[in-house]
Amino acid sequence: MVIKVKLYGDLSGKFSVYQNKRGLPSTLIIKPGKIKTVFDILNQYNVRPDEISHIFINNKYSSIENQIKDGDRIGIFPKRMGIIFVEIIND
Repeated sequence: MVIKVKLYGDLSGKFSVYQNKRGLPSTLIIKPGKIKTVFDILNQYNVRPDEISHIFINNKYSSIENQIKDGDRIGIFPKRMGIIFVEIIND
């Protein structure tokens, strides 16, 4: 299986293959292997934690310390795209 990572805004431009697609998120497909947390993904792609505003794993708000597993979908937003986020939990 694989992990699907979407990088939005300025983060997308870090990858030369996506530089001509301004405004579109870049999608990375990675194999878990040594990747255990979101922080590992950031390290692998030279993204500094201070560049990040929000992280979502499988549509749930997350942090860089959260564990990831096969099949996860991860969205990473840069500081320049800070969003207002409210999570409503139904019991």
